[in-house]
Amino acid sequence: MTISIGETLPNATFKTRTADGPTDISTDEIFAGKTVVLFAVPGAFTPTCSMNHLPGYLERNDEIRAKGVDTIAVVAVNDVFVMGAWAKANDADGKILFLADGNAEFAKAIGLDMDLAVAGLGVRSKRYAMIVENGVVKALNVEDSPGQAEKSSAGAILEQL
Repeated sequence: MTISIGETLPNATFKTRTADGPTDISTDEIFAGKTVVLFAVPGAFTPTCSMNHLPGYLERNDEIRAKGVDTIAVVAVNDVFVMGAWAKANDADGKILFLADGNAEFAKAIGLDMDLAVAGLGVRSKRYAMIVENGVVKALNVEDSPGQAEKSSAGAILEQL
């Protein structure tokens, strides 16, 4: 079942890259007492994710934060090393928190996983964006197709903040 507006995110642990190497980060560390914009992509370095989705959040980072957002985070079913390389390749360190959901455990727990085995990609996350306040989903925009980044774009989120 897909998570809904008004529900609390489940407890989960992601991997993220730090100056000291890969580390675990929990949903509590990310969301407790904060307003967070979380967007998800089917895969780092994939065309729509790299040419449209992530760049929009980088370009509109200051505008989003000016609306009271503490953290902008991106999650993908990729390993921490791929997510770290994607952050570095896009000069996004310190601007966006990159979260690796390597086994799709978070995507499955919130009901936003999809099977892309036919394309050789295995289980991935659907493309979405959400506004989360203190762990509670306040807005949720899920794309109809993984190749689109309209409902989940930075501009769409800005209109909801």
